[in-house]
Amino acid sequence: MVKAMKGVFAAMAACGLMLSAVTANAADIKDRTLRIACAATPGNPQYDGAQKFSELVAQKSGGKIKVKVFGGATLGKDLQVVSAMQGGIVDMGVMNTNLLVGVTKEAGLLDLPFLFDSEKEAYAVLDSAVGKKIHAALEPKGLIGLGYFDMGYYNLHNSKRPITKLEDMQGLKMRVTETPISIETMAALGGNPVPIPYSELYTVLEQNVVDGGGQPPLNMIFGKIGEVQKFYSINKYSFTPQSLLLSKKTWEKLSADEKNLMQEAAKEAADAQRQMSLKKSAESLVELKRTTKINEVSPAEIARMKEKTKPVVEKFAKEYNEALAKELFAEIAKVRKAKN
Repeated sequence: MVKAMKGVFAAMAACGLMLSAVTANAADIKDRTLRIACAATPGNPQYDGAQKFSELVAQKSGGKIKVKVFGGATLGKDLQVVSAMQGGIVDMGVMNTNLLVGVTKEAGLLDLPFLFDSEKEAYAVLDSAVGKKIHAALEPKGLIGLGYFDMGYYNLHNSKRPITKLEDMQGLKMRVTETPISIETMAALGGNPVPIPYSELYTVLEQNVVDGGGQPPLNMIFGKIGEVQKFYSINKYSFTPQSLLLSKKTWEKLSADEKNLMQEAAKEAADAQRQMSLKKSAESLVELKRTTKINEVSPAEIARMKEKTKPVVEKFAKEYNEALAKELFAEIAKVRKAKN
């Protein structure tokens, strides 16, 4: 009986694959090879999410569309990749959404401090109409946002002392991303912000040019930041999603069927990538304990930090599209209400 059932399931699976191939052949799908760039390497959920997208596109197109993943920044650093996508030289990319603020200010809204209470809340908001509107603002600049990946919450790290309260931030030189919100958030928390590219972070920490900064658990391991930092203080001050992007010039070459399958693959890849990220982030924290002392900042102190960064939220909500910011805050409130 069990053997017979296995045969039935195998036949059903084969039929499903055949049906996918027949459907793909019947649709308006051409043989294409696309390149997707990301800074991460295999094992990192950013890279593995891009690889999952590649597999899904191949499956949905009956093998006609091939997406080749280029990790380790082999096609250039993130902002170089943005320019290359705008010019149609690189087809796709995966990168932190906050890096796109130079392309469209609306992207900066997702970099506001203490924006989301949990990953689940963030996913729901990012997948909502307002998340799509933020990506839609990229289209006039030559980029199509297909979906959002996850790289985890940013927490504070440094070589001097554990951060248990706001006062512990005083006097610390803290590396930040080269974006206005990152700079002003760190200043509001009491640190001395020093804008430095991520590619230089390990070196400036090793040479004590700066005392610390903020990174998610994944980067503490994959970027080897834990090797040169003594303390990691969990306060979840920023949730920075990653955008799965497509060159508009490439997008315009696709048929309606091809666009549909790319969007379907992006949604499924994002769902899978987020689970990879959650799992790998938890594993990274365990691994980080081997080199770095980890502490959780108390809810009372996080509330103080959140209060200190309110002016940053108010300032950039106005500067980066006040109407859309109000929609974003309303969607967050709606998701929280539904949860309760």
